[in-house]
Amino acid sequence: MFEAFGISTLVVAIGEIGDKTQLLALLLAVRYRRQALPILLGILVATIANHGLAGFFGAWIRDQFTPDTLRWMVGVTFLAIGAWALVPDTLDEQEAAPRGQYGVFMVTVITFFLAEIGDKTQLATVTLAARFDSLLAVVGGTTLGMMIADAPAVLFAERLTQRLSFTLVRYVAAALFAALGIAALLGVGF
Repeated sequence: MFEAFGISTLVVAIGEIGDKTQLLALLLAVRYRRQALPILLGILVATIANHGLAGFFGAWIRDQFTPDTLRWMVGVTFLAIGAWALVPDTLDEQEAAPRGQYGVFMVTVITFFLAEIGDKTQLATVTLAARFDSLLAVVGGTTLGMMIADAPAVLFAERLTQRLSFTLVRYVAAALFAALGIAALLGVGF
C-alpha cells in the first residue's frame, strides 16, 4: 500500500509539471488573483473525482488480464506516457479564461475536471490502478501528487512563470515514465 501511494504521488507530481492542467492552474491563479483557496479546493475536488473514475477503470482492467499481459500493457503505456511528456502542453485562450455565473470554485472544478480527461496524469492513474491492488492508495497518491505540483503553481503563479524551466522538467518526467515502463517490461517490482 505504501509503495502504491509513494509511486503514485511521485509519478503524478513530476508528470504534472508543465502539463496543461498545471498551466490551467497558473492561468486561473493569474485570472482570479487573491482567490487561491477556492482554486485549490476546486483542483482537489476535480482531481478526486477524475482520478477516482480513472482508478476504478484501472482496477477493472487489472481484473480482465493475466498478470503477464498486464505487465506488458503497463510497461508500454508508461513508455508512451514518457514520450508524450516530451511534447509541450499549451492551452488556448478559450480554455484559459473560463466565464460563467458560478463562483471561482465551480469554474475550477468544471474546467479542471474536463481538462484532465485523457491527460497524461489521468492515464497514469489508470495504469497505476491496474498495477497496484490498493485503489485508495493510488487515487490518494495521484491526488496528492497533483496538489504537490499545482498548489505552488496557484500560490506562486507570478514568480514561477519567470523562474521555472518547464522544458527541463518535461525531460525529467519523460525519463521517470520511461524508467517505470522499462521496469514493468522487465518485471522489476511487478
